[in-house]
Amino acid sequence: MEKGQQSELGTKPIGRLLFKLAVPCICAQLVNMLYNIVDRIFIGNIPNIGSDALTGVGVTFPVIMLISAFSALIGMGGGPRASIAMGQNKNDDAEKILTNCFTALIVIAIVLTVFFSVFNEPLLMRFGADADTIGYASSYLSIYVLGTVFVQISLGMNGFITAQGKAGFAMATVCIGAIINIILDPILIFGFDMGVKGAAIATVCSQMVSAIWVLVFFNSKHTTLRFRKKYLKPQAKVLMPCIALGLAPFVMQSTESLLSVAFNVSLLKYGGKTAVGAMTIITSLNQILSLPLMGLSQGGQPILGYNYGACNAERMKKTVRLTAITAITFSTLFWIATMLIPYQMASLFNSEDAALLEKTVWAMKVYFAVGFVFGVQNTFQQSFVALGEAKISLFLALLRKIILLIPLILILPNFFDDKVFAVFLAEPIADFIAASTTSTFFAIRFKKILKQTREKAEKLGLNI
Repeated sequence: MEKGQQSELGTKPIGRLLFKLAVPCICAQLVNMLYNIVDRIFIGNIPNIGSDALTGVGVTFPVIMLISAFSALIGMGGGPRASIAMGQNKNDDAEKILTNCFTALIVIAIVLTVFFSVFNEPLLMRFGADADTIGYASSYLSIYVLGTVFVQISLGMNGFITAQGKAGFAMATVCIGAIINIILDPILIFGFDMGVKGAAIATVCSQMVSAIWVLVFFNSKHTTLRFRKKYLKPQAKVLMPCIALGLAPFVMQSTESLLSVAFNVSLLKYGGKTAVGAMTIITSLNQILSLPLMGLSQGGQPILGYNYGACNAERMKKTVRLTAITAITFSTLFWIATMLIPYQMASLFNSEDAALLEKTVWAMKVYFAVGFVFGVQNTFQQSFVALGEAKISLFLALLRKIILLIPLILILPNFFDDKVFAVFLAEPIADFIAASTTSTFFAIRFKKILKQTREKAEKLGLNI
């Protein structure tokens, strides 16, 4: 990292620095969200078939999330490791991490493309598709998986752009692709009458351009970290710590796939395809909440990781405090919107099917009942990732979805007459317990980390 950038992460006021890094990351996440949401808005409004097509594309969500999760396994595990290495002035180690992670992403992309191409329809049927929706789901996914390599490069390597404090370039990675996606969607879906296939083609093309942008960046004058040919061969001692740290964000994203399957299968059983369609809309709205929070955390991670490596406890403390306040404020405002204007939010995705809208509005009030706690869970769990706390971050990632939410989805219907209500109720119960547990863990562990950091600074004679 250039000296000026090092000085900035280590000395610039936290508020201004977090704003500078987090705003582009949040914008990138918001724009990234458009990849799926814009597709769904256009698909949901296709004349005559909109509801079935929307539900069909919603069934592909587990696969799409799993593909993204593998990019997080490598990129969100390697990025914080690189930040810590740069804070310790070990740029060669950071480049070794970068290059090893790139190779891993390419190998993963090849394996995922082959697997999902071969098992397309059988997986979708298990994920909640039925006779009316399987055609739309299969058509979309068969094209989408062909762009897996572009997803791995653009999302996985983008974390290393952010790790250098280059949040603006990281934002551009996503924005360029999303703009192309938004332009191509109506042209291919309606203009060329390609339906869901057109939406998938538009997404793949946009992801390809984003991947090209990332590769150009790492060969430009703007990057500090570069690919090194001598590090292309993966080394376990380099990759394994990245994978260990990346397991938490991987679990958070990949379990969205399992979670989506659990919701879709249970809702199809108890409420039919209308309930599954409502869940598709709610999943899209949940992205509007979760992705900006993720962007905020990504903006804070380089600051927290760098200052952890530099043994600056006070800047670490300020970074976490400001990130948490901002995240909690945003999640609270979003929660208020879901309670006050649910119809307006749901109608973005389908304005024709009255039964679907009615079911969605009702379900939103249950699903987002404690939505204001989302900021707590996300900030503290992601802060553990930035600090290299792999085991704790992994446990907290597993807690909400695997330990709590999925079992609740399956168990609660046994205790309620309204089975659909019981399925949606699982979400707020899991959210409240997970947020409470995460807050407690973080308060205890972070206090110890700060103490150890101050002691290390004193031993090294650092004037901080």
